[in-house]
Amino acid sequence: MKKIEIKRFVANEFHAIEALKTLRTNLMFSGPDNTAIALTSYSATEGKSTIAFQLAASLAQADKRVLLLDADLRRSSLSSRLRVKGKVDGLSHYLSGMANVNDLLYETDMPGMYIMFAGVLVPSAAELLGSQGLVKLIPALKETFDYVIIDTPPLGQVIDCAIMAPILDGVLFVIDSTNNSYKLQRRMKASLEKSGGKVLGVILNCVDFTDRHSYYGKSRSYYGKDLDEK
Repeated sequence: MKKIEIKRFVANEFHAIEALKTLRTNLMFSGPDNTAIALTSYSATEGKSTIAFQLAASLAQADKRVLLLDADLRRSSLSSRLRVKGKVDGLSHYLSGMANVNDLLYETDMPGMYIMFAGVLVPSAAELLGSQGLVKLIPALKETFDYVIIDTPPLGQVIDCAIMAPILDGVLFVIDSTNNSYKLQRRMKASLEKSGGKVLGVILNCVDFTDRHSYYGKSRSYYGKDLDEK
């Protein structure tokens, strides 16, 4: 199995660590069957890729065996942002029948955390994600890992997350607290539920902790955008 170093990208700021612990605890107490979880957002600039990565790392720090699955087959750049060298095969290769799962898993220097990258980006992402390959893959991954955290494209732009949602245990919405629309969020929720997906909750991102009232109010999450490609 290939190995990569990721520790230098893991959150080390106090408020981020505490917010991630809260998110991790809430997820773990949401139910023992909620183990294959997708993260999405309405737009491409709300920090979902960073939160997916940091949530997976936080779960691994809690002695869970975790896979971060990059399901953005359209414009992911996770492998380059993590500075992975050489050719990187991933999910698209599996769904196309070009590789086996074990050949696509990367072990990280964070004990218990593994990554499957998106692989080659494809124009037929929706068709691949709606194939029987993914229907078989998710249960197999759940047998191997305690949690599968899935980074999906923005639901406000493409339907990929809605296609995947029925075979997952739930979806978390990431919302940028500095730029969001209640109507758009409701539209995203309706789209997901119409497809048969289950919304587990909302992560409010980019909250300014210099505002004392925000810390003690409903806005408690700040994760930043360090890993996001947009």
